[in-house]
Amino acid sequence: SVLVLAMIATPAGLANVAEICATPGLDGVYIGPADLRLAVGGATASDPAVDDVFEEAVVKIAEAAADAGIAAGFHTPTGEVAKRRLAQGFTYATVSCDLVHLEEAAMAHLSAAREG
Repeated sequence: SVLVLAMIATPAGLANVAEICATPGLDGVYIGPADLRLAVGGATASDPAVDDVFEEAVVKIAEAAADAGIAAGFHTPTGEVAKRRLAQGFTYATVSCDLVHLEEAAMAHLSAAREG
């Protein structure tokens, strides 16, 4: 099976999200929150000064996907955030990334080895 997703991560992508979601053959859209936060004017990938406009963009993307009948996904840093985004109506969520998981596992092993 092949799944076709478009990442909405630029000002142009956000401005054209309804048209993007209506693209024939597109299965879903995906939000990378760091890129999207920068796209809505954040000074950094975690700039809290744009929280409100960021959340408005998130809703806009989710609604455009729902209107087009396609999936809407969100990259999240933790399971707790994934749960919140899924409850918000997102179809799927990715949690963290391979490097973070490997670092956390390695630190846990190192801590266990150093105990006692």
